[in-house]
Amino acid sequence: MDSYKLFSPSSSAPSLSAFLSPRPNTLRHLPSLPCKRSFVSASLLHSQQPQKPPPLPPAVEAFWEWLRREGVVSLKTPAKPAVVPEGLGLVAQRDIARNEVVLEVPKKLWINPEAVAGSEIGKVCGGLKPWVSVALFLIREKLRDDSPWRVYLDVLPESTDSTVFWSEEELAELKGSQLLSTTLGVKEYVGSEFQKLEQEIILPNRQLFPSRITLDDFLWAFGILRSRAFSRLRGQNLVLIPLADLINHSPSIITEDYAYEIKGAGLFSRELLFSLRSPVSVKAGEQVLIQYDLNKSNAELALDYGFIESNSERNSYTLTLQISELDQFFGDKLDIAESNGLGETASFDIVSGQPLPPTMLPYLRLVALGGTDAFLLESLFRNTIWGHLQLPVSRANEELICHVIRDACRSALSGYHTTVEEDEKLAEKGDLARRLEIAVGVRAGEKKVLQQIDNAFKDREMELDELEYYQERRLRDLGLVGEQGDIIFWEK
Repeated sequence: MDSYKLFSPSSSAPSLSAFLSPRPNTLRHLPSLPCKRSFVSASLLHSQQPQKPPPLPPAVEAFWEWLRREGVVSLKTPAKPAVVPEGLGLVAQRDIARNEVVLEVPKKLWINPEAVAGSEIGKVCGGLKPWVSVALFLIREKLRDDSPWRVYLDVLPESTDSTVFWSEEELAELKGSQLLSTTLGVKEYVGSEFQKLEQEIILPNRQLFPSRITLDDFLWAFGILRSRAFSRLRGQNLVLIPLADLINHSPSIITEDYAYEIKGAGLFSRELLFSLRSPVSVKAGEQVLIQYDLNKSNAELALDYGFIESNSERNSYTLTLQISELDQFFGDKLDIAESNGLGETASFDIVSGQPLPPTMLPYLRLVALGGTDAFLLESLFRNTIWGHLQLPVSRANEELICHVIRDACRSALSGYHTTVEEDEKLAEKGDLARRLEIAVGVRAGEKKVLQQIDNAFKDREMELDELEYYQERRLRDLGLVGEQGDIIFWEK
């Protein structure tokens, strides 16, 4: 995993480390995969005039017939699968009102850890991570000709445009980007999980897994869950919902509220239903769409679903800072950081066009604190130091953090093989291959945010002589500084 680490030039000065690394949330939460809200992969959406959809593939017709037999759909169902620019989607069969229920799927058709536990492989999956057990279940059912889930599995894609499915040549277009590091880290993680699964479950239970299961199979299942599984539901943190997972994304929908829920089937029924609503009104013949996640960056959208948005606020870069263990004040600084909800390392997402995260500068000043400023680390200031760190401590401290961050930005920018201007020219030409379009968009977005960070600290460097530091503030509070900022002396 690539990172950039810089130390202060003088060994006598406090050390300050800056890592420009992959988005921490992406890798940190992989073991609890359901925390990533996921749906079907979709490309950049734009307004489309309703038109007669192409004929459905036989597999989709069979899927719809299966749903009809199971009592999930009927002629009155407001939306139906259709071939759309993204692949498959849900198209309104009539006008649909805002917040109207589009479809309801009973629990018997959900694929989740509970379904795995009740299957033939349930006894050997008890100790697995929930997503790993569901992934293994999907693969096994896909390899079975007589699987009861056959018609659903036949409409699932063999891959998406998620970066986990990109070739080496395609990934090379992401050189220097955090998305590349994250993607490689994800694939390494999936590979290690597969090795454990193969050794502990698959090989010792060959009678349950007669067909050979490969890493490619496991990566496919991971991609399916990453892009289609619903989460953050009542009692359900990882669940595939056939039919509902055909819903595509629209950047123009700016609310995630009320799109779906789990509810009871009726007053006297214990059956649970997954209910999907349309967050906006939809005309007959138009796609029913939802907002996947307002908080995901373009890099996360590319990793999870295989698309990006043109919205610049989806561009972000993660700056990870660290208190060096070699710092003579490591223990004091760590205690202060932990007392304020941070730690030995702290990651900050800088978003295009947005100010720096509010805790970033205080943490930076803490990490850089040393020399004549180290008195602030004494126990006397323990309850007030975080307040002092909200404002510049000293010129030396403020100058150090500016130099380190700017050096880190320049180092990160040098790792890309194109400039922002070159990326913009490529994008303007158009007709790019889908994955190249994603690569160009993500890397250009990252570089613009890096330039934004660099410019912010460049401006701060130019203001160093004008800033008020701790000692001046202290003297002013004691009434020892005049109106013009001059120190007041009293004659004997």
